[in-house]
Amino acid sequence: MLRIFTDFDGPIMDVSERYYQVYQVCLAQAREQDQTVTVLPKEQFWQMKRAQVPERHIGQMSGLHDDQARRFAQLRRETVHSLPYLRHDRVLPGAATALERLQSLGCDLVVVTMRRAHTLNLVLEQQPQIGRFFPTDRRYCLADDYLKDQDVVEKPRLMARALAQLPPQPQSWMIGDTEADIAAARAHGIPIVAVLSGIRNRERLLAYGPDAIVDNLPQAVDAIVQQAPAMSVRGL
Repeated sequence: MLRIFTDFDGPIMDVSERYYQVYQVCLAQAREQDQTVTVLPKEQFWQMKRAQVPERHIGQMSGLHDDQARRFAQLRRETVHSLPYLRHDRVLPGAATALERLQSLGCDLVVVTMRRAHTLNLVLEQQPQIGRFFPTDRRYCLADDYLKDQDVVEKPRLMARALAQLPPQPQSWMIGDTEADIAAARAHGIPIVAVLSGIRNRERLLAYGPDAIVDNLPQAVDAIVQQAPAMSVRGL
């Protein structure tokens, strides 16, 4: 059996609207009451996020001065993963069908995400068309009270825990959208397909050297299935 590790935000969930809503809220909180600021269009904002433009620079481009931009960046970090804004997330088109395809081929599906347990479990309960693919013993995330380090440090740790606890499989692949996903896969000798439906653009992903870069989860599944002669995938 082939095991597929996948990130959650990016391959499966579209988080762009959440990030954009938080950007607007934090911009309003960081400015002075009578100060005029410029709210960037969503497309421009999201392009900057995917290019890893620093938060402070986004704040400055929106009309904040240096101290305000620093406050804006701090507010964004404190707010973006908070529960009230998760309602803006949406399942990406084709994601459920892609997961269904993998399951029908006999793949063992495992989600490995930097979300906290309560936020992951909540969305999987609210989105049963996705939650059904990931029983509780196939969900690897951060504990609610865990003091998090950098994502590129934490994601390999989560992957290590998953590999230690799950039954061994002869072959695995990772699907992700960030450098943390690539670092986790590389740390454990697992090939990775990066998707452009998340928070990194092609240029940034190329810098981290995934095995392949595709547009979305359905194309990632295609890329993995094309390797079928070397895999034990039912039905191929």
